[in-house]
Amino acid sequence: MQEHRIEELIELLTPVWKKQPDSNLCELLAQLAQQSGFEGPLKEITDDVLIYQLKMDPLDKDQMIPGIAKDCEDDFRTALLKARGIQS
Repeated sequence: MQEHRIEELIELLTPVWKKQPDSNLCELLAQLAQQSGFEGPLKEITDDVLIYQLKMDPLDKDQMIPGIAKDCEDDFRTALLKARGIQS
């Protein structure tokens, strides 16, 4: 795991862990894995799954994924023109 990924994971994990100070790190990671729907052994969970779960957990369930929301267009015509490289 690259250093910036470690820093991002720690930054996202800190407030969650502060809400559950009695939990140890393994318990917290197991809880995040369960919430994300990960069913494999804990040693096989990727940092991407943990980061995604930590980023998406506080969001409303109906809210669009932030990475997708920036590319979303309300109007089909605008989306089609943008896809063709024509900005309106």
